[in-house]
Amino acid sequence: MTYSSLRTARLAGCSVLVSAFLLTSCTTSGSDEDGADASQSPAPTSTPTATNQSEKELGKQAQAALAAVRGGTPVEAGAERVTDGIHSEPTLSNGKTYRISLACAGKGTAKLTFVPANAGTKTTVPCDKSVVQQRITAEAPVHIDVDGTRGSTGVIAWQINPL
Repeated sequence: MTYSSLRTARLAGCSVLVSAFLLTSCTTSGSDEDGADASQSPAPTSTPTATNQSEKELGKQAQAALAAVRGGTPVEAGAERVTDGIHSEPTLSNGKTYRISLACAGKGTAKLTFVPANAGTKTTVPCDKSVVQQRITAEAPVHIDVDGTRGSTGVIAWQINPL
């Protein structure tokens, strides 16, 4: 490495450090230079703890709704955020019939789809804690997707049981 390129690299590194320092000092300044009343508290924001508590409560509500329809030992079950969706390829026995039950607590709706499409019926799952059930016919490996519609939030609890 030549002296010129070493000097250029050092200058670039120093520029990055100075920029980071200035950005940090501007955003964390403790002085009250704009004359705002120091007794005012900042606007409330959503904290990760509050969001997690809310999701935990919604998860409990969705699972409680689903508990009313449980039948036997599920092949597969879980609970997911509506924004994350459900994307599963359960291990189902070829030629057998199963039932998927879903309950969503929150707001909005989610769409249930199957691949191959003839494994089950496309349907909408409302996030009002009602239980939606669909039959699944396993003729080949089945991929199940449940995706929240735009603006939907909450938790979806689900389970697959043999019939």
